[in-house]
Amino acid sequence: MGEVMEKKGAIKELWKGLQALAWGFSTTFIHLFKKPVTEQYPEQKRSLPHRSRGRIILTRDPDGQERCVACYLCSAVCPVSCISMQSAQRQDGRRYALWFRINFARCIFCGLCEEACPTLAIQLTPDFEMTRRNPMDLLYEKEDLLVEHGGKDKEYNYYRLAGVQVTGPKGSHQGEKPPVDPMSNMP
Repeated sequence: MGEVMEKKGAIKELWKGLQALAWGFSTTFIHLFKKPVTEQYPEQKRSLPHRSRGRIILTRDPDGQERCVACYLCSAVCPVSCISMQSAQRQDGRRYALWFRINFARCIFCGLCEEACPTLAIQLTPDFEMTRRNPMDLLYEKEDLLVEHGGKDKEYNYYRLAGVQVTGPKGSHQGEKPPVDPMSNMP
């Protein structure tokens, strides 16, 4: 009686194993006729969202001048301290970055530098293909970062909108009201 029960149990287990095997093969057979989901990178490049963050660039204003005024806000806000620069001043009083350096080997592409920049000079692009064998090749200088366009906001000009007296007297900038004499408000 015990032997018969053992044989029935073994047959039951064998049947369960065959069912599981058939289920696995049927799944494989179904996927043989489906379209593959693998993307052949780099031949097929995926379109990235507009706000994706990649390589950093330094942009120019509509007049073709460098937007960066070397205020050090981007380097101060950077959590990994990958941005460094030296400020200088032109004859007309306008500030600029004498040298500007970003170490992309340390950059985490958080975008805090872009948010901190008052002149929209530093901007992140969707370009993420920056792989190098030597980490020193990821050290980008100002010449590597500076582009010939205005980036995301092409019409923004910090010196025209900020009311800086360098390019004209007070009240002569775009959207700026003439200065008010505080003594005229006295009774």
